[in-house]
Amino acid sequence: MSATLPPKGAPEPLDRAVARPAIGRIDAVNDFVIKFANVNGSGSASANELFAKAILRMGVPVSPRNIFPSNIQGLPTWYEVRVTEKGHLGRRGGTDMMVAMNPQTWDADVAELAPGGYLFYDSTRPLPPSKFRDDIHVIGMPLTEICNAVYNDPRQRQLFKNIVYVGALAILLGIDPAVVEKLFSEQYKGKERLLASNVQALNLGCDFARENLADRPVGLKVRRADRVGNQIFVDGNSAAALGCVYGGATVAAWYPITPSSSVAEAFQKYCAKFRVDANTGQHRFAIVQAEDEIASIGMVVGAGWNGARAFTATSGPGVSLMTEFIGLAYFAEIPVTLINVQRGGPSTGMPTRTQQADILCCAYASHGDTKHVLLFPEDPHECFEHAAAALDLADRLQTPVFLMTDLDIGMNQRLCKPFEWDETKAYDRGKVMTAEELEAGKDFGRYKDVDGDGIPWRTLPGTHPTKGSYFTRGTTRDPYARYSERGPDYIYNVERLLKKFATAATMVPQPVVLQARQPTDVGVIYFGSTSPSMDEALAELEEGGIHLDAMRLRAFPFPDSVPAFLAAHKRVYVVEQNRDAQMRSLLVNELEIDPAKLIKVLHFDGTPITARFIVQSISTHVRAQATEPKGIA
Repeated sequence: MSATLPPKGAPEPLDRAVARPAIGRIDAVNDFVIKFANVNGSGSASANELFAKAILRMGVPVSPRNIFPSNIQGLPTWYEVRVTEKGHLGRRGGTDMMVAMNPQTWDADVAELAPGGYLFYDSTRPLPPSKFRDDIHVIGMPLTEICNAVYNDPRQRQLFKNIVYVGALAILLGIDPAVVEKLFSEQYKGKERLLASNVQALNLGCDFARENLADRPVGLKVRRADRVGNQIFVDGNSAAALGCVYGGATVAAWYPITPSSSVAEAFQKYCAKFRVDANTGQHRFAIVQAEDEIASIGMVVGAGWNGARAFTATSGPGVSLMTEFIGLAYFAEIPVTLINVQRGGPSTGMPTRTQQADILCCAYASHGDTKHVLLFPEDPHECFEHAAAALDLADRLQTPVFLMTDLDIGMNQRLCKPFEWDETKAYDRGKVMTAEELEAGKDFGRYKDVDGDGIPWRTLPGTHPTKGSYFTRGTTRDPYARYSERGPDYIYNVERLLKKFATAATMVPQPVVLQARQPTDVGVIYFGSTSPSMDEALAELEEGGIHLDAMRLRAFPFPDSVPAFLAAHKRVYVVEQNRDAQMRSLLVNELEIDPAKLIKVLHFDGTPITARFIVQSISTHVRAQATEPKGIA
């Protein structure tokens, strides 16, 4: 390719440079937020991810989040990267540098910048001074002009423009371009033509920034550190899929729905690697993309009844469709695992935004008196652990178990501890009666509580030619699975299910408690993807003199430590990402807690909660409590 680039070192026209009076600037090393504003389908996602990984390779923790629309291309998309040597993985809130590549969202993107922040944009087309702000630093680079001069193909011009700005940002922020080139060499190993073209685009950006932007210093810098350690960088959906493989799942049935589809896709990839017989090539797994969510849960229930460890992955609308089969599995006591990657609701809601708003619908899914086990992982590491644990619990408890992740955990890559697995671990299939036990005359009542924990014994189809069979039904029956509409038989069954649910509270992952630095009668409860921002907020609140004991819930039903924590504190904040305070409602309903004791801290605009939001919400309430008039004794 031959082309003429804009002259090196030539001053940018006034309408591009946007000369402004001297203003303050944000100066920070390894501690800032940069946000990319792009158009969906423009090929920016891979370039932005490359930018984040380059910083990670320099030993500095990053926490990226992809905010994208629910269409294929054409609508706005954002990619936010938090750079933090302290290792904070939640959203901080605020933007220090905006890479504004989308004219549709220009005004809102510029408005989002903090005073003293930096606006990087494509200055090929002149913009009037009114499109800028007096309190930010503007860095214009004629990206389109550069790419048009070098590339002839329109698609190449679009794709490589993203790589060109990564090169320029590397120079402006102090990222080693060699690190980016190394990432390219890994990505395009064996594809030398693609490698060379991407390196060329990277160098175009680097060279232009060195020769033309030296007079536009940026106070945000990346400096090599050693703060990543042995952590891995992975998304929660992939982690949950791998957890299902290690947890013994052999059957998955699903219907595509954002943001859960990549769970099944990753499970297929891992099964192809780990569940294919090396000698025969035989697949030791079954993955079915069903015609809808109803069919998918029906297949999973059938597989669980037949003795397979089976799961489905879905989101809120899928759970709504699945509720009748979920109720069948609960009452017929069939092991089923459901991975619910929550998104914004109700109805279609916001398919590509995150929430924690399916708590009540999953806890009580189906009609009648029904209660389900829910697990709340905080990060990909726990997605892996809890996915395997869910399969175990479903077998041991003979019931549906929900793994409650969300879009923020599921679809965003995050640093976390490496996955660990005990190779000596044996799968716990629970109370499964063998042919030998039946032959020896052991009494078998499919729905009979013989051990006092509410969990009956079951048999698998074909266990014995003449013994241990029973009729599986969703209607009432006696302890021996014989149809019955007698009141005492019904009461026996539903009260036994409550006893089993109480047993589940001793089996599920227990809460994590963090004590404040000094004794306090105020606490906070949180769970799931709120955790990273909550951890940061707790430290900031402590520094501000607000001391909170904290409990991170990891499961429902609530273990005994939860009511004990509530009883030990005069006031407890409940932080969650939904409008109706669903976890608070669950605490009030299940533990009969005085609602006045539980203070709502709610965030539900579809973006992940930030530490700043939590700190402001709790601080404001604490100050209000301190100034509230006291009653006369």
